[in-house]
Amino acid sequence: MKIVLAEKVSPATLAVFKEEPDWQVVTSDTITNLEAELADADALVVRSAVQVTPELLEHAPKLRVIGRAGVGVDNIDADAATKRGIVVMNTPGANAVAVAELTLGLMITMARQIPKATAALHNGKWEKKSLQGTELRGKTLGIVGLGRIGLEVARRARSFGMDLIGYDPFVAPVIARENGVTLVNIDDIFKQSDYLSLHVGLTPQTEGLVNAHSIAIMKKGIRIVNCARGELIVDEALVEGLQSGKVGGAALDVFREEPLKNSAYFGIENVILTPHLGGSTDEAQEAIGIQLAHQVSAYLKLGVVQNAVNVPSLSREEYEEVAPFADLAERLGTFLSHATPGNLENLEIAYAGRIATGKTDMIRNAVLAGVLRDSEQVNHINAFAVAEERGLRVQEDKKEFASGGAGSVLKLVLHSAEGEASASATVLHGNAPRLLSLDGIDIEAPLTGTLLAIRNHDVPGVIGRIGTVLGEHGVNIANFALGRSVRSQRVPQGQALAVVQIEAGSSKVNDVIAALRKVDAIASVRLVELP
Repeated sequence: MKIVLAEKVSPATLAVFKEEPDWQVVTSDTITNLEAELADADALVVRSAVQVTPELLEHAPKLRVIGRAGVGVDNIDADAATKRGIVVMNTPGANAVAVAELTLGLMITMARQIPKATAALHNGKWEKKSLQGTELRGKTLGIVGLGRIGLEVARRARSFGMDLIGYDPFVAPVIARENGVTLVNIDDIFKQSDYLSLHVGLTPQTEGLVNAHSIAIMKKGIRIVNCARGELIVDEALVEGLQSGKVGGAALDVFREEPLKNSAYFGIENVILTPHLGGSTDEAQEAIGIQLAHQVSAYLKLGVVQNAVNVPSLSREEYEEVAPFADLAERLGTFLSHATPGNLENLEIAYAGRIATGKTDMIRNAVLAGVLRDSEQVNHINAFAVAEERGLRVQEDKKEFASGGAGSVLKLVLHSAEGEASASATVLHGNAPRLLSLDGIDIEAPLTGTLLAIRNHDVPGVIGRIGTVLGEHGVNIANFALGRSVRSQRVPQGQALAVVQIEAGSSKVNDVIAALRKVDAIASVRLVELP
């Protein structure tokens, strides 16, 4: 493995990568040509200076993962990475304590007028009477966003005796209660808060969250802290609120354009401006680097995707549970990929049993990677994006209970204008992928190795004839599975199926297929190669 650290990282971060003796680690102080270094790189680690553009990725044909030491990924073209099957990871939460401490620090700074007091004293003025402040105790703090940072803010604010209300449609009420936060709607946050602190990411729903309308319904004298994203605030509306006295103060650590230049906030006395210092502590930077190193290493060694911005993320425990079914899904997609008559138009993926209760995006992507395997470079990262580009519609269905006694069952149906093909499968004993049905016919067969999928008329002598043909060509049978139609809607009455696993590496497979196709009772033969 080759890891390219394109920007400076801490010694502890470097040490994590160097724990792997066979890995080549290239550090920023040795890089003279980044494009050349990326030619055979497996991983790229950046901070905020290096711009990871589509043009740069053209020089990185082997790249599997890009790690961003920080939260924002504005310097990485995630869409271009996804199309190339590259995971883009960041490190949310590693700087949570640092941002939370700054948030509380800014609130205290506003409450006690510390900047004005400092400036006055530096000018030789002792203005104690005019600088009387207020306490945080007893004030209502409205927290928008109860992720890792928002909850760290809540825990610290409680120790100051503040009353906490919060808004986050994606947090469980029990988590809010455990942290002393009362969940309310967003308008009540604006109406009730003495202090408002923003801790959400930038989405179409959150952009411009603090605007003329929301400020109009806020308490007079509210104090606003933003250590999240500059785009959450409509600057013109906040400037007007500060100047009119509707907003008693604001403390801003993030801005729409950074570095901040020629800002309307300059010169306004009741606004505190800091240059994006949220995560700028020695401890936070160390934690960010170490966390990212472990994430990148876990992906390269185990395939565990954590804190990815362009693909679903899983914890180590979730990955271990899902991985066997992701492997099964890719095999099932590959097995069925050439069975559909006509051009593929849409897919149905049905999850039944335990797998239906967990995260299934990785399984879905694996199905698509298998189906699209022979069309272009597709993997579990870019499979869904490739499917969307090709206009393939994906429908998913989940059922809590699986039929037939299996703990979990995965079913795949491929549709075209001319017909459909379907199959279901499961994992036995934790590591044995097994086919359970094909086109509505029950048939149990291994989804491994070299397989011959044979359709035949349900007449005497077919099984013997198949065995004879294989024997005549010196091909050994590893497994022979049979199934016959009862009342299938997809396969005409009287049709039967055989899935024959033969010993891999036979040089006579093509001759065998040609010979089988000459047997009158055999309608079709497909060769499927699986790991």
